[in-house]
Amino acid sequence: MAQTIRNVARRPAPRVLTVAQAWCLTPNMIRVVFAGPELDGFPTGREGGNCKLMIPDQDESKTDFAARLRDGPAPVRRTYTVRTFDAGRQELTIDFVAHGDEGPASRWASRAKPGDFLGFAGPSTPKVTQFDADWYLVAADPSAIPVAAATLEAMPRDAKGVAIFEVTAPEDKQKIAIPAGFDVHWLIHPDPHTPSRAQEDLIRSMDWPKGRVKTCIAGESGVIKSLRAFLMNERKLPKEDMYISGYWKIGLVEDEHQKAKRDGNA
Repeated sequence: MAQTIRNVARRPAPRVLTVAQAWCLTPNMIRVVFAGPELDGFPTGREGGNCKLMIPDQDESKTDFAARLRDGPAPVRRTYTVRTFDAGRQELTIDFVAHGDEGPASRWASRAKPGDFLGFAGPSTPKVTQFDADWYLVAADPSAIPVAAATLEAMPRDAKGVAIFEVTAPEDKQKIAIPAGFDVHWLIHPDPHTPSRAQEDLIRSMDWPKGRVKTCIAGESGVIKSLRAFLMNERKLPKEDMYISGYWKIGLVEDEHQKAKRDGNA
């Protein structure tokens, strides 16, 4: 019997990225810009794609961290979104929700300064790549503003729709290059540790447009679960026209949330 030989492509080794700048974009969002030769060959057009960040231990040297990426034990990994990449300047921007020391990535970002580093794997392709709808619905809490913003900025300038951002404080509003034909709403939810119905209430109250609708919606899993049911069961949106994803869940760290998603519980 002929033996089938299958070549399995090996994943590229994680990059170790170096911080060029870091600052508070808003009171509850930290922007970190990475730069350097480690970004040689980084793919363009991946704004809105996700990536894995590997967080070094406090006081760990870059040499020791690189060795640990290669040989183990594996560092803590968290999922983030490519906000922008400037190939000419070799600069990669990633935004972090600032929630103090509650999580390893937020803790790292809150202390980030030029010369600091972390591991990077990815990125994936963007979540929405075909802009062929008549109308778009974009909704995000702070965790998903990067994917929502990247999607809006990639759209044709004559695109129409509604964009909804739920943030912690009025000062968390960001400047985003949104097409002029969008109706933009900034909702304030001061305590993200408590459930919110504000996005769903607004979406349910809208005058639903005629024509094909596509979505880019992400955020807390409880909100997403309810919105998904509304869009699929009541608005009858085809699955292929929806990007809708739970990025986190109240009371769970990312590893627990990912397990819940795999088990169908989030």
